[in-house]
Amino acid sequence: VLLETGILPIQEPVTKLVLESPAGLVAVQATVSGGKVTQVTFENVPAFAIHLDANVEVPNLGTVTVDVAYGGMFFVISDAEPLGLSLTPDEGRDIVRLSEMIKAAAQEQLPVVHPENSEIAGVTIAQLSAPPTQPDAHSRTAVTLSTGSFDWTDSTTWTGVLDRSPCGTGTCAKMATLYAKGKLSLNQDFHHEGILGTIFTGRLIRETRVGQYPAVI
Repeated sequence: VLLETGILPIQEPVTKLVLESPAGLVAVQATVSGGKVTQVTFENVPAFAIHLDANVEVPNLGTVTVDVAYGGMFFVISDAEPLGLSLTPDEGRDIVRLSEMIKAAAQEQLPVVHPENSEIAGVTIAQLSAPPTQPDAHSRTAVTLSTGSFDWTDSTTWTGVLDRSPCGTGTCAKMATLYAKGKLSLNQDFHHEGILGTIFTGRLIRETRVGQYPAVI
C-alpha cells in the first residue's frame, strides 16, 4: 500500500524500507514490477519458544497439549485434529470458540513475560495447526484474534475473529517451536497455509538469544 499509492517512492526491481511495528523495527524488501508489488519479504524480530508440549486443563475440553512461543506476540499453539477440526472455513465458529478457550486457559496456567520487555506479558493470541490441504504446504493454520474480554461463566464471550492469512507473526512463532523440537532447520523454507488457502513462506536464517531463551530470526 505504501508503495503502490505513492506514499513512499517506489524503485524497481526492489524497494527496501524499514517499518516501526509494535514488536520493533522490521526491515522490508519489496519486489516490484510495472509499478506493482509482486512479493514482500521482511526480517522479523527474534522468535523463541518458552513452553513445548505443555498440558493445560481447559473446562469442557479436558487436557490440551500446547506450545507457547513468541513471534512478535505470545502465541499458544495447539493441534486441531484432537479437537475434531480440520481448519476449513465452515468450521469458523468452532475454531474461534475453542481457540479462545485454550488461550484463556494458557493465560492462567502458563504465564510468560518477554525477558527484554516486561510490558509484553501473557499469551495474547491462539493458533491451531493441522495437516495442509495443498501439496506444496507443510502445515495449515488458523489464528484467532480476540474481540473482547473473556469470561468463563459467559459462553457468549468466547468469540473472536479469524485471521484470513496464515499470519506473519504466527508463522514465526510456529517455526520457532518446530526449530526447538528439531523439526525445522535453518535456511529451510516452511510453507504455511492459511484457512483460505493462501501460503506464507517462512525461513529461519540465523540463531540468536533473547534473555535466557535460544531464539531464531
